[in-house]
Amino acid sequence: MRRHHMNNPYISRELFDFFRELRTHNRREWFIEHKERYEQQVRRPLQLFIMDFEQSLRGISTHFRADPRPQGGSLFRIHRDVRFSPDKSPYKTHAGIQFRHEQGGNVHAPGFYLHLEPGNVFAAVGIWRPDSRALRGIRDAIVADPATWLQAVSDAQFAASYRLGGDSLKRPPRDYDPGHPLIEELKRKDFIASAPLSEEEASAPDFLERYARLSGAAKPFMRFLTRSLDLPW
Repeated sequence: MRRHHMNNPYISRELFDFFRELRTHNRREWFIEHKERYEQQVRRPLQLFIMDFEQSLRGISTHFRADPRPQGGSLFRIHRDVRFSPDKSPYKTHAGIQFRHEQGGNVHAPGFYLHLEPGNVFAAVGIWRPDSRALRGIRDAIVADPATWLQAVSDAQFAASYRLGGDSLKRPPRDYDPGHPLIEELKRKDFIASAPLSEEEASAPDFLERYARLSGAAKPFMRFLTRSLDLPW
C-alpha cells in the first residue's frame, strides 16, 4: 500500500481504480459483484470527506451545506438517469460532490463542486444552466455593479486557480445594451469556474485542506452570484 494514501482517509488510488474498472464493465451484474468495493473505497470515505469538510465550509459561508446523507445529500448518486439518454450505461464512472446553498433545493443554485474521475479531476464553483429568472438576476447584478463583478473574477487568489467556463450566447441577450463594455460576460449562459486537479493531488494527505483553500479562493465570485439571486451569503 502506498504510504501517501494511508494518510488520506477520503480519496485513494483504489477509488480511481474502481471507476476505471467500472468504465470497462458498466453492467449491473459487475456492480453488484463489486458493491462492497464501492461502499468501502468510494461512498463511505466520501461521506467522511463531506462530514469533515463542514467546518471549512462554515468558515467560507454559513449558508452552504455539507450533507453526508447517502440519499439526497452532497454526494451524487452513482446511478445514471438513462430515461432520455441514448447511452444506457447504468452507472456514472465518476464521483461528484456538491455543497449546495441551504435555499437552493436543486443543483442549479450556486454551489461548490468536486469531480473525481480517472484522468479528469477538478474543483468547480458557481451555477450551471441557471433558469431564466436566475440568469436575469445575475446579468442585472453585473450591469448594476460591474466593478464588484470585475473585482470578483480578477481577484488574485481566484484567478490563480480558476478559469471561467461554460456556454455563451452567440448574440447579446435581449433587453441588454449590445455595446455594454461587459457584453461578453452578459452573454454567458453558465456562471461557472473550474480548477483542474490530478489524481495524485486528490489522493495526497493534505487534500482536504487544499480543497478548503481552493473553495475559499472562490469566495468573492460565489458571494457575488449568491447575492445576485437574493440569497443570503
